[in-house]
Amino acid sequence: MTTIVIFFVVGVLFIAAEVFLPGGIVGAIGGLVIIGGVVQAYSEFGAQGAFIAAIFAVLLLIAAFYLEFKVLPNTRMGSSLFLRDSVKAKTGYSLAADEIVGQICTTVTTMCPTGTVMVNGKKLEAFSKSGFIEKNTEVRVTGRDNFRILVSKI
Repeated sequence: MTTIVIFFVVGVLFIAAEVFLPGGIVGAIGGLVIIGGVVQAYSEFGAQGAFIAAIFAVLLLIAAFYLEFKVLPNTRMGSSLFLRDSVKAKTGYSLAADEIVGQICTTVTTMCPTGTVMVNGKKLEAFSKSGFIEKNTEVRVTGRDNFRILVSKI
């Protein structure tokens, strides 16, 4: 019986350590240790003992996850471990801005082949279809590709 309890406690501790050691390996080992505890319960007490041990293991995991994801984030240590804010970022180039295609702009940085260009007073990331282009060279916007514009020499 003591061996089963040790398996369960070690397994839950490994799964709880996943907060501090992300990657899934420690949690997977913890899950395997808990399964080992259920197997040990089966060998000692039979199918009924294994069933009771499995129910106990599930309840223990639910309690551990509740403490880990509901209680821990509200503690002083947990507030430094959990991300509360979402990232709201904007790209420098609007995908709807098809009107810049065909315009003449100036390179702000050297294009080799990626760099920055100035279009309508905005600095935008650009990719040169012409390869290397010097700084302060006039280029034409020829298209767009995801979050950057495509330019070529005039």
